[in-house]
Amino acid sequence: MTKYRREVFGDRHLARLEEIMRAVCADFECELVELNGEADHVHLLVNFPPKVAVPKLVNSLKGVSSRRMRQEFPELARHYWRAQRLWSGSYFAGSVGGAPTSVLRQYIEQQNRPA
Repeated sequence: MTKYRREVFGDRHLARLEEIMRAVCADFECELVELNGEADHVHLLVNFPPKVAVPKLVNSLKGVSSRRMRQEFPELARHYWRAQRLWSGSYFAGSVGGAPTSVLRQYIEQQNRPA
């Protein structure tokens, strides 16, 4: 979720976020299976090995993407000027060990992605 739930992202922002987050996942030996979102949040489906600590992965995903997005899209500054942060400090992570991946991908793909 973005800081203060501000509507920050358009389609081009989400496309770049996906590239950045894929690279971060690769650094952690994880696979970003699916990413989509709305103007104020994103959903990620990540396949990762048990050796990866979820809080460490999330911290890196948020930190790296925030820095790069602020560098590459300076116009985003109007959304986070008070906090100097793109993301909220909170997140939700759930395990989906038994659920079919196709169902999860479909849920993520059906987000109302902004134009």
